[in-house]
Amino acid sequence: MKTFSATPADIDKKWILIDAEGVVLGRLASIVAMRLRGKHKPSFTPNMDMGDNVIVINADKVQMTGKKRDEHFYWHTGHPGGIKSRTKQQILEGAHPERVVYQAVKRMLPGNRLSRKQMTNLRIYAGAEHPHEAQAPEVLDVKSMNKKNTRS
Repeated sequence: MKTFSATPADIDKKWILIDAEGVVLGRLASIVAMRLRGKHKPSFTPNMDMGDNVIVINADKVQMTGKKRDEHFYWHTGHPGGIKSRTKQQILEGAHPERVVYQAVKRMLPGNRLSRKQMTNLRIYAGAEHPHEAQAPEVLDVKSMNKKNTRS
């Protein structure tokens, strides 16, 4: 028996909707990363974009354990002495709280061209509204997968 290797004709992409309200950030990010890569499919091929389109809503209501809200995200402006940082709490309270979820998912994927292409299949919204109703996304209930996925 030969090993199955998917071709672009074999790929079937679905739309998945995930509600992030009350879900622990790292557990949410690992599930989203797995769905983006397509590792949940039996026909997974590492060099193809097999993953689904994922919509995450209520990203501003994501939970974190311990003191992780006080941890910093660092970046550099490119100028001398240009190191900058913000805590996750500051970002969640700011204008773009979805960036916390975006960075968590991005850092759970390999750093290559295919992962950058797969990240374009991720849509994150801070509120409960999203403009993708026409795609009829199927709801994935992350909260009920494992009791550790939620934090009260």
